[in-house]
Amino acid sequence: MNFSSARKQITIDNKRLSYLDIGTGPVLLFGHSYLWDSRMWTPQIEHLSKQYRCIVPELWGHGESDPLPDSTHSLRDISQQMLQLMDSLSIDDFAVIGLSVGGMWGAELALAAPTRVKALVMMNCFIGYEPEVARAKYYAMLDIIKEAQGVPAPLIEQIAPLYFAKNVAQDNPELFNTFKQSLADIDSGRIESICRLGKIIFGRRDTLDDVEQLTLPCLIMTGLEDTVRPVLESYLMHDAINGSEFINIPNAGHISSLEQPDFVNQQLSQFLTKHLDK
Repeated sequence: MNFSSARKQITIDNKRLSYLDIGTGPVLLFGHSYLWDSRMWTPQIEHLSKQYRCIVPELWGHGESDPLPDSTHSLRDISQQMLQLMDSLSIDDFAVIGLSVGGMWGAELALAAPTRVKALVMMNCFIGYEPEVARAKYYAMLDIIKEAQGVPAPLIEQIAPLYFAKNVAQDNPELFNTFKQSLADIDSGRIESICRLGKIIFGRRDTLDDVEQLTLPCLIMTGLEDTVRPVLESYLMHDAINGSEFINIPNAGHISSLEQPDFVNQQLSQFLTKHLDK
């Protein structure tokens, strides 16, 4: 499905943020994963835009958005920029559906604008500190990328499998190879943004400190084979967020929206029908 006619842009902090605006009805704000773009949500947009208005921004330095603004130093800053996007569209209330970093800034947005965010979905996400060993590993990868001004082939072979279930190369070679090619194709002009954003993500604050303030309907979903954000982290979030719902996604790794689209669509529809369509 080609969403080009739904593509728009807005200037925030002197940079152009690209986003999709498609469908009508209650509003859903989507947040995609690091190193991906709005296309990660294609099956969900196709399904949900029939009864919802889907707003799908692309992170700075990703998709068709400009590099990261100089003034952006945290996920809280990114959540405020997303709120500016909603303000510019005169959208008062909405649900947030975020995967990975999309869920991280989504939680910050729900904390910052509790009367406006009506429901929150966090997929393959963890809003606590990045575990120290993982943070050190990712920082080292970012240093290599910055030095090379691109993602070297050996690093692509390390990074790509992190995003999927373990048999992806056999079960969904097109998805796997397309992602590997997208890493190889990253323009050198985007590298500084991607590295800065990576440091923001992996050096994030412990949002679990404020978790008792998340009193809105929350759905936590994670792929059973996610190695980047293992199921245990989602259990920790589920335990900490009062009244949250938790669902395991079978046969999925980190990019569950594309690995198990039908299952994810079904769960999202059920959750949104229960909490938005009132």
